[in-house]
Amino acid sequence: MGYVDWEFAKTTGRTLVPAGPVVSPAEARAEVEAIRGAARAARGPVADTARLHTPPDAPDALVVDRATWIAVNVDSMSALLDPAVDAIVEKRGVVPGAAAQVVGGKVTGAEAGALLAFMASKVLGQYDIAPDGTPSLLLVAPNLMATARELDVDPADFRAWVCMHEETHRVQFTANPWLREHLIGQVRHLAIDLAPDQERIQEIASRVTERLPELFSEGGTGITELFATPEQREQLARVTAVMSLLEGHADVVMDDVGPAHIPSVADIRRKFGERRRGGGAPDRLLRRLLGLEAKMRQYKDGAAFVRGVQAEVGVDGFNAVWTSPETLPLPQEIADPTAWVRRVHA
Repeated sequence: MGYVDWEFAKTTGRTLVPAGPVVSPAEARAEVEAIRGAARAARGPVADTARLHTPPDAPDALVVDRATWIAVNVDSMSALLDPAVDAIVEKRGVVPGAAAQVVGGKVTGAEAGALLAFMASKVLGQYDIAPDGTPSLLLVAPNLMATARELDVDPADFRAWVCMHEETHRVQFTANPWLREHLIGQVRHLAIDLAPDQERIQEIASRVTERLPELFSEGGTGITELFATPEQREQLARVTAVMSLLEGHADVVMDDVGPAHIPSVADIRRKFGERRRGGGAPDRLLRRLLGLEAKMRQYKDGAAFVRGVQAEVGVDGFNAVWTSPETLPLPQEIADPTAWVRRVHA
């Protein structure tokens, strides 16, 4: 057994995740087919707008339920984090006993499962980079259906709108294969570096009460505020800049494609923007603690970066960003697109 009981994470997630909308088997089949069709239809417009192309042998999008989304993400978390956990244990030089591993594995597995159960009812789609498997685009059928109903928008237009965004993520990685390995390596390195030693844990414990307002404050990055040193925050900022690029680019492509293919795109964008900002007080506090509000800022900051660069050098000039790790935006460049243009296109 490893240090995280990933199978227990799956069980916990399946147990805790809320049920999706109540539909008949026929309605469920129709929704799945409609989502698959929307995903296929998104390929051409996204490729033409982004001027990036997915290889023809790339797998089709997978339409999944919440439990399957949890299972896929548990497998990806395991492949991503197990090497990091092994490296952390080796660095510390202390191997827990068998009994401690069993108990600790259950605890961490339950924590991972609970977190994924919370997220599984909210995520609409995801490009799973699958560190040890085959990357795939996931579209969560019950959430697409439930969100369209919640927003009171045209279901077909909403499917198309979401698929445009997620197809952009698929083309980002499939048209630029180096990006997946680069991101995996960065996240694994960060996971190892962020793990606090015993002295650091004691320091964190002594200061946790005084820093609680910081964790729950608007604009914070969540619980990582407790663990990260200034050097680690700089590393985290580099990864965050890449995520801002990916999310912002997907939003820009989605908005550029939308008017020609989605009649009610303006209504959907307005209502979905309100949903991103919304939620009750407990939900907002939990999102802040987990750093999910920081992810929401990635859409806005990244989109402004993409628009700023394209205004100066066009779409083809912007696509130089996908050339290598060295051409990815630095944290300070996300807020200053001209600085990226000067560095890359000088």
